[in-house]
Amino acid sequence: MSLTTALALALAAPAVPPPVPPIDIDLSGKAPAEMQPYRTGTNGIERRDASGAFVYSVALPEGIYRVTLTLGGKQEGLTTVKAESRRLFLRDVLTKRGQTLRRSFLVDVRDASLPAQPAGAPRFGQTVLLDERDLASFNWDDKLTLEFLGQPQVSAIHIEAVTAPRLFLAGDSTVADQYGEPFTSWGQMLPAMLDDHVAVANHAKSGATLKSFIAQLRFSKLLNQAREGDWLFIQFGHNDQKAEWPMTYLDPVQTYPAWLRSYIAEARRRGVHPVLVTSPERRNFDGAGRIKDTLGAYADAVRKVAAQENVPLIDLNRDSIAIMQALGPDVSPRAFAEDGRDKTHNDNYGAWLFAAAIARQIRENIPELAPYVIAPDFDPAHPPLPDALQIAPSLPLAQDKPEGT
Repeated sequence: MSLTTALALALAAPAVPPPVPPIDIDLSGKAPAEMQPYRTGTNGIERRDASGAFVYSVALPEGIYRVTLTLGGKQEGLTTVKAESRRLFLRDVLTKRGQTLRRSFLVDVRDASLPAQPAGAPRFGQTVLLDERDLASFNWDDKLTLEFLGQPQVSAIHIEAVTAPRLFLAGDSTVADQYGEPFTSWGQMLPAMLDDHVAVANHAKSGATLKSFIAQLRFSKLLNQAREGDWLFIQFGHNDQKAEWPMTYLDPVQTYPAWLRSYIAEARRRGVHPVLVTSPERRNFDGAGRIKDTLGAYADAVRKVAAQENVPLIDLNRDSIAIMQALGPDVSPRAFAEDGRDKTHNDNYGAWLFAAAIARQIRENIPELAPYVIAPDFDPAHPPLPDALQIAPSLPLAQDKPEGT
């Protein structure tokens, strides 16, 4: 190898970041109004409201972090915790006056950077292509962000960098981290269904298709982070089926299965375990109270590819239909955003139901991941009713509907 070539490769190789020392933050006895404000490169509060809920950020580089919280204090608390853009980790942790509890979970933190291509290779952008919604979220920045909701009582935060398997999510708006209420995806609820031995890395994007996910360099970012032994859940279909989007349209017989196979091949080449997920159905009832089929051909294609490629299948299309039909035309709107006016995108309640269905199928169909599942048993034909499953809303509010329908 020539000196010139060696130098070019060295310059192209991503720099190895220095190890991140553990971080301890003492919040005992402090009301949100007494906490220091966040400034770039530090830690502090970013937002609070009159209920006592607050958003707290810690400057950190890309990586996986174990967050250990000491909850409780002088007052009784009922604490819900979300991280980054509203990924749920802890729900309604009750602490009595003077009681403290410790809870830990893994958070995947990332930025938008991509490694430089070696000399002579095709030129691509140096970052994932981000839009204004990405920039409004907490997913693509240089910090870890935690939301403390409900009636939070937080005494201390301990953060340490760890090595752990990632469960990557690639998909559209029904999977993606929605940055503001009332829109929520099953991908944002899934972390609460798993223990602290696996990190959910949600790379899904509203409006995404199998083609656009690659064109916007999101798949490149995902594959650059992926390591042998990780998992990749793949769910596309809502937008791929749109013939009016000619640059990204994929027919369910030829091109859609072919693109699914390319994702599977890229994962397997790196020792990553692919999993196919059928798309949840839209909430459209016929006169007999049955859900109308709008995605069946694409769900069938996923099932066929999964069988042919010997890939684990999560059949969310089947379970989503069972959930909506069990709730019926009158109750099921409460599982969707904007009081049911949106028939595609869930609210917190509906996202929890869909994530619970996925957790159930992980436990049943993927033995390697089953030990990580901590969600209670769930029957899609008998879902809990909305009033029995309240989830504290986040502080950020969405100004627009997610892209895609």
